[in-house]
Amino acid sequence: MSHASPPISPILCFDPAPPLAARRPAAGSPGQARPAGRGWRAWLAVAVVAIAAATGWPQPSHAQTVTLPDFSEIAERLSPTVVNIRTVERRGGAAGSPGEVDPNIEEFFRRFGIPMPNRPDRNPAPNPRGPGGGDEDQRQRGVGSGFILTADGFIMTNAHVIDGADEVIVTLTDKRELKARIIGADRRTDVAVVKIEATGLPFVKIGDVNRLKVGEWVMAIGSPFGLENTVTAGIVSAKQRDTGDYLNFIQTDVAINPGNSGGPLLNLRGEVVGINSQIYSRSGGFQGISFAIPIDDAMRVADQLRTVGRVIRGRIGVTIAPVTKEVAESIGLGKAAGALVQSVEKDGPADKAGVEAGDIIVRVDGKTVERSGDLPRLVGATKPGTRTTLQVFRRGATRDIAVAVAEFEPDRPARRAAAEPGAQPPAAKAAIGLSVTDLTDAQKRDLRVRGGVRVESAEGAAARAGLREGDVILSLDNTEVTDSKQFMALAAKVEKARAVSVLVRRGEWTNYFVIRPTR
Repeated sequence: MSHASPPISPILCFDPAPPLAARRPAAGSPGQARPAGRGWRAWLAVAVVAIAAATGWPQPSHAQTVTLPDFSEIAERLSPTVVNIRTVERRGGAAGSPGEVDPNIEEFFRRFGIPMPNRPDRNPAPNPRGPGGGDEDQRQRGVGSGFILTADGFIMTNAHVIDGADEVIVTLTDKRELKARIIGADRRTDVAVVKIEATGLPFVKIGDVNRLKVGEWVMAIGSPFGLENTVTAGIVSAKQRDTGDYLNFIQTDVAINPGNSGGPLLNLRGEVVGINSQIYSRSGGFQGISFAIPIDDAMRVADQLRTVGRVIRGRIGVTIAPVTKEVAESIGLGKAAGALVQSVEKDGPADKAGVEAGDIIVRVDGKTVERSGDLPRLVGATKPGTRTTLQVFRRGATRDIAVAVAEFEPDRPARRAAAEPGAQPPAAKAAIGLSVTDLTDAQKRDLRVRGGVRVESAEGAAARAGLREGDVILSLDNTEVTDSKQFMALAAKVEKARAVSVLVRRGEWTNYFVIRPTR
């Protein structure tokens, strides 16, 4: 099997319109009739050419040549650094039964969340060892790709490629198969490092993601559906693409399919700029949108996996959400940026520092939080134990809050507010369509709030905005709500034709709602 894709046609030529004649034939020349009205055009053409020559303007040429990139040299040089990764799991059932699904197809459905279709055999062959008898069977559970980082056998791949594997087998381009030892895996970034016992291996060169440009040609090498050393190419479609994961991704139109996961994304200098990780698809197959983990982020993770076996990252103990344009305008933030704090973990770093639900974190140590996803990345990259400064927007003004960053651990769920039995205070109805009551002391303790009012009913504009019974209103129009009397006074001052923001606690979450009195 050839290890390089067929050469790309290197030349694309096209011929523009031929240049205008610099001279016209003399009147009365044999066989050359002078068309009426064309003399001034010819002299105009001469004048344009003369001006272009004098001023340095580009002049038309007979042919223009555009050279497309030739990936053959990069493919030949880098293919030996890319490996096929096969994983094996042990189980008690029969292996290799007639109904066994091709592991490449199984990986396809597993990775991209598509339900497995019914297997063709409805009566699979029984285990010849009998229930619980003998050794466990083995079966291949997935295929992926990886690339060699060092000459002594450290290999980078995706965490999802080796997830749940009992055995990892690496196949080199010279057809050697070696068992690999898992050094570490980080599910949040989908980066893993494995090690094979070998020396003198060819290895990749790491590129600079900051130099990567949108529209630049890139190439992928991997094992889609187990087809080793398959080369595909395309361009960078976007950078810093936020897909909701822990990292921002490089988006490309390079053909990526199941089995490409963990393989390198290469620039035209033959440097690795990313790890091919995901595709966006409605069908499960490639549809022109693929994502790669930026190599600088991946290398930071890989270095920690190699040194300590896990990734140490910071946390401050908040749950966040994006800031919409509508909310930003209604609270006076200006533009839709930052991370909205929906809840604060009790006794966590942010809670101890004074961060409140409803705050919008706009900077971390002077670095701007453009999107909500920037916050966990900035905090996660901070060494635990470090004191960092958060700039937050709260009720129309910004303030700096110093927070001691802790080491990341699973978040503890916030407690729901428990209703205190007994009679509730009478409801007061505001002009913006809300009937509210004061919170009891027990409710304030459970919610860990100083004030606020509970919504008894929502009508008209408030209902259209999404408010409902049981919501707790913490602020109205950037003013903290203390009780129902004060809330009514604030609501009475709201201009009937102006949108007003309310900060609402609903169960575990805190969010802004915008009430528009008129639709």
